[in-house]
Amino acid sequence: MKELLFATHNANKAKEISRMLDGKTSVLTLDDAGVMVDIPETANTIEGNALIKAHFLHELTGKACFADDTGLEVAALGGAPGVFTARYAGDECDPERNMAKLLAALSGVADREASFRTVIAYVDQLGRETVFEGVCPGRIALAKHGTGGFGYDPVFEPMGFGGASFAEMSLDDKNKVSHRGKAVRQLVNFLSKL
Repeated sequence: MKELLFATHNANKAKEISRMLDGKTSVLTLDDAGVMVDIPETANTIEGNALIKAHFLHELTGKACFADDTGLEVAALGGAPGVFTARYAGDECDPERNMAKLLAALSGVADREASFRTVIAYVDQLGRETVFEGVCPGRIALAKHGTGGFGYDPVFEPMGFGGASFAEMSLDDKNKVSHRGKAVRQLVNFLSKL
């Protein structure tokens, strides 16, 4: 079985991706691999951050690895929070505070169009990089609803699901339409040809 190192401490993200790989590849988190360093995210784009993290991890371990970065882009906010999605309400990356700030920023705003965008950067054992991108269009809800998922899932309603939030969807349904799911499917397709 192939092993891939994922530049994250987030077990939920690793679980989503592991499930999509159908057991053909073992996805190790930083914790699984015993890597306890803070990986810099200093780029001003989502793609730049994914590449920084993947190359940093490859240089540290010499293993094939991948990193993702995700941004929530809200039309009425000029694409914000974008690259600052995780830190929207502060460096502590608190999802509840992030959602509260977003809902406050959109208070009274009719245009709630938004999209989630994920970029995955894969770096093989030789340091060669490949980038994949997935986008999920939708809208920001008027209030949180649902108890599943993580991050902004309770306030993001993907297009075509009758106003259900990601937090109200099963993991399988979410993976079919989510930004991360689309990017991971590209990664899986790429890996299957190696």
